[in-house]
Amino acid sequence: MSALRTVRQLTKLRPVLRAARPTVGVVRSRGFAVSAPALKSGNKLTSSSSATTLLAQKLRAEISYEAEVQQDDVQVGAVPQDLVEFLQEGGWEIKDTPANDEVFLTRRFGDESIRVMFSIADLQSIPDEDEPDGTDDEGPTRGDEPALRVSVAITKSTHPGALHADLYCADGAFDVANVAYYKDARVATELSIASDWERRTLWTGPLFESLDPALNEAFEAYLRERGVDSALAGFVPRYALWKEQREYLEWLHGVEGFVKA
Repeated sequence: MSALRTVRQLTKLRPVLRAARPTVGVVRSRGFAVSAPALKSGNKLTSSSSATTLLAQKLRAEISYEAEVQQDDVQVGAVPQDLVEFLQEGGWEIKDTPANDEVFLTRRFGDESIRVMFSIADLQSIPDEDEPDGTDDEGPTRGDEPALRVSVAITKSTHPGALHADLYCADGAFDVANVAYYKDARVATELSIASDWERRTLWTGPLFESLDPALNEAFEAYLRERGVDSALAGFVPRYALWKEQREYLEWLHGVEGFVKA
């Protein structure tokens, strides 16, 4: 079973719990004599309820199902070997912190430092297979895949500034949305609330599609030369799907442990 199909099935298997809004009656009073009805609950305040037991059973069933899927799917468990080889051959270093939704890739190109960042949160935009085409407006798509947002920051030791490109990745290709120039590399690369606010107040350049086609092609060639190419565009969604599956399993075990404690 492919990783993409697994994630799509997981999307269907995760029911949305909607709590009904209680109807509160208006208590009318006569003069200053206000009397409110006593609040009574038929449920005992205990964690060993039938609802708790049922939830624990359903969580265990889902974990067992995932264990069966893993036996036939090499995309879960350890990182697939071809993805490991891509990182090694391309000189990429990866920073993937468990329980975080963002993944960072870094490499050197001469005196330049290249940092690529993407998030598995974008996988939530994968449409349901039962939905007709065109019903999902979560973001741009290329073919049948959702477009994962990817950011690329380029800094160099010989210049205090930085370039920052916003891309969309789908079907083994990148579409450039924007290329920004920052006079201070810190603003482009620092992951803090202050830097994020500072970036929001700066002009980040024109829309990429509004540039001269020849200039667009030159920018794309510039990025490809630095490893932001079709090979990376193939790696990003596959790694994102693998990580999303791993985080889902960790979430299942964590919730089960809490419920049963």
